Amino acid sequence: MNKITNNQKYFKLVDNILEDEKFLLLGNIEHHGINRYEHSLRVSYYSYYVTKTMGLDYKKAARAGLLHDFFFSDENRTFKDKIISTFVHPKEAVKNADTYFGITDLEKDIIASHMFPINLSVPKYAESWVINLVDKTVAIYEFYHKFSYKFIYIMNLYLLFVINCIK
Repeated sequence: MNKITNNQKYFKLVDNILEDEKFLLLGNIEHHGINRYEHSLRVSYYSYYVTKTMGLDYKKAARAGLLHDFFFSDENRTFKDKIISTFVHPKEAVKNADTYFGITDLEKDIIASHMFPINLSVPKYAESWVINLVDKTVAIYEFYHKFSYKFIYIMNLYLLFVINCIK
């Protein structure tokens, strides 16, 4: 996170969102083993970096990356509610982002399509594809860190099994 917090050019683009009281509430919602605020910050920053490197609209990518999961959910949701949320939260995030920050059509597409192919909103812009892929990469990283001890435990059991089979 130090790379992110030390990049002043990035923060100038998104400080109005990061300082917003409603957006800060995402820090209280668990998401991928961390909180939704931290997850959104990672997606935003890495999308900013990739799109800037590619010569794309990195300003809108940074904003939309922050807002891609800007929805609120009950912490005590059932498993069924979490599954349903997977499909409907992009529309909720677009609505909230537009209500609180007034977003462009590009930003709407980025947010609405960030769950493709799980939902059927196909990204229309290169920036949308970048956020889509960065979001999945960040989520895998976050899940791995949350569950790495289980992975290591399973690998150790597997290795013990293999060693015993060889004997």
